[in-house]
Amino acid sequence: MADGLQILRRNRPGSKAKEFCRWPDEPFEEMDSTLAVQQFIQQTIRRDPSNLEAILKMPEAQDEGVWKYEHLRQFCMELNGLAVKLQAECKPETCTQMTATEQWIFLCAAHKTPKECPAIDYTRHTLDGAACLLNSNKYFPSRVSIKESSVAKLGSVCRRVYRIFSHAYFHHRSIFDAFEKETHLCKRFTYFVTKYSIISKEILILPKLDDETPVGESEA
Repeated sequence: MADGLQILRRNRPGSKAKEFCRWPDEPFEEMDSTLAVQQFIQQTIRRDPSNLEAILKMPEAQDEGVWKYEHLRQFCMELNGLAVKLQAECKPETCTQMTATEQWIFLCAAHKTPKECPAIDYTRHTLDGAACLLNSNKYFPSRVSIKESSVAKLGSVCRRVYRIFSHAYFHHRSIFDAFEKETHLCKRFTYFVTKYSIISKEILILPKLDDETPVGESEA
């Protein structure tokens, strides 16, 4: 085989989308790549997206900062799927503000001065901003080791991401429920930020998704 030639995994015409990543599982310690953590997380999610404990169980000797970073990248990638579904009914004309119930109104930090904007624009701005930060060579030049000062920036992203879940839950419940049933993404995200104390429990205004019991009360 000529040097530099790569073998690409191909799917036959007619393959379903869920079959695109059905490669064999690989032990984490045998993953020899700078993207090993991302690969391991995606592999564990694919195996069973409802098994939150397994998905969030950090391998031994793994750098915790990288572990948090890679999970947040994964959350944002998957959350794009919810954003696409929300576009069907979360219109600027009807959802003129980023709200959760009638009580909480959130300002969008994507502008020079934070201000109100339609919920779907807030969602897009938040995911775009998260992508810019997480792909920043200034703050995250490595996927193997991350400075603590950069890890500290993940909290503000998590707070804004959580508001997307909150808006979908309280204002587009049928879309939220269908997406959550398939991905368990909000439940996993809530477990993640709680497990690693990334955001305060007081911010978690959604009820627990298994028994509808509130997990926290939020202040404005």
